[in-house]
Parts: sequence; C-alpha cells; structure tokens
Amino acid sequence: MTISYPLTTTARADAAVASVEIPQLARRAIYAVWAAAALPMAVLAWLVAPMLADRFAGDGHVPMAKALIVSLAIGMVWQFILVATLVRREQGTLRWSVVREALWLRSPRSPRSGRVGGRIWLIVIPLIVAFTAAQELVAIVPAPDNRVFSTFVESDAGKAFLDGAFGWYGLILVMFLFNTVLGEELLFRGYLLPRMNGAFGRGDWVANGLLFAVYHLHVPWAIPGTLLETFTTSYPAKRYRSAWIGIAVHSAQSVFIGILVFTLVV
Repeated sequence: MTISYPLTTTARADAAVASVEIPQLARRAIYAVWAAAALPMAVLAWLVAPMLADRFAGDGHVPMAKALIVSLAIGMVWQFILVATLVRREQGTLRWSVVREALWLRSPRSPRSGRVGGRIWLIVIPLIVAFTAAQELVAIVPAPDNRVFSTFVESDAGKAFLDGAFGWYGLILVMFLFNTVLGEELLFRGYLLPRMNGAFGRGDWVANGLLFAVYHLHVPWAIPGTLLETFTTSYPAKRYRSAWIGIAVHSAQSVFIGILVFTLVV
C-alpha cells in the first residue's frame, strides 16, 4: 500500500515552478519590449500632455497636472495590457496559476535555505528605507515645476485643486496602482527580468535596472535616483525570485503619497 503525504509549502512551490517554462529573450526582443513601454510614455508626457493641458481649466500648473495625470495613467494601463498580451502569447493562457509563475508573482524564496515566504518578507523593510534614500537624490537634478507631482501637491494651486476632488483622486489612485503594481514593476521585474538571463547572464539584474532607469524618458530628472533603485528592486527580485519584492518596495512610496493626497482631498 502506498501512503501519500501532503506536499510542504516548498515542495508545492517547486512543483508549480517546474510546470511553467519561462523562455529567454534575445537582446533585440528585450529592447523591443522596453521601447513598447518607454516610447509611448515619452510621447504621452511630452507631446500629448501639453495638448491636453490647453483643454483643461484651472490656475497655475493645474491644467498641466490634470493632463499629466490622464496621460501617464493611460501609459501605465497600456503597460499592463502589454504584459498580458505577451504572457498570453508566450504561455497560451492567462490562468492565474500560470501567470503567477510566468511573472514571478510568488512568495520570495531564500537562496540559502530554500525557505519560502514567512520571515523572508522582512527583507522588504530595509529595502524600503534604502529605496526612500535613493529617491532623495531625485531632487538633486533640476526638474520643471509644472511636471513634478510632489511640488504641485505642495503648492497653493495644487491644494485648492485637490480639495474635494474625489474623482481626480480616484484617477490618481488608478495611476499609482498601474505604476507600481500592474504596470512598471509587473513589466520590468515580472516579465523582463526572468527572461533576461539568457542575454545578459549574471548581470541580468544590472541590465534590468539600467533599462528601467532609461525607461523614465517621461521624467528624465528621475533617472539618477532610479539607477540606485536597481539595488532595492531588480537585485532583490532576482535574488529571491519574486517580483513581489520590487512591487512592495516601489509601492511604499505610492501608499505614502496616496495618503498625503487623501488628506488634501478631504
């Protein structure tokens, strides 16, 4: 008589990983995916937004702020659609059990002990601190006052605009959601990073970080700080084989700003 025992968490994770094949992309394909995300964002920020701003009412930088919120939200939603399309074509399905493994949307695994989840999640705390420190460097590079969201929020015009603007706040939350969860991080850490080892070897996480930094053509003043973020998003995601690491670290900023904006709205 054969006695079967329930699989442990680690064993179940191993079985799930083995069932989904992640093909490696050639450099040309990687650059093509990068361009499909970066170029639309640049066009939306520098060409579409100024045209939209002329159609919005408001004082000071309010029209441009509205135009950027709408434009960048569209660009980030597009990135989600891009990822879904690529995964569907690659795996032949969008079932969650397949998508979870294909995009590394699984609990982090210790490279030393093989432990999955649990205390491994604590690594996110120091990474968020380091990410925040890297963000401080963004302020070193001069940026147009009418294109920096934090500057706009702190201005009198920004506070007046956001007061009671629940509709715009909802759109801002959508932009944040597709920025750090369903858009940028899902594309770069979920889709690209697991498929870059064949083209870049052990330096795949470095190449991923560089591509992510240069992707910010829509906010070029943020590129220096984003380069440092490589060590708090790309490397940990690669080390722990989990895109959730980058998503959690990147989302901490969005949560903080979202709460700040909510206080102004109410």
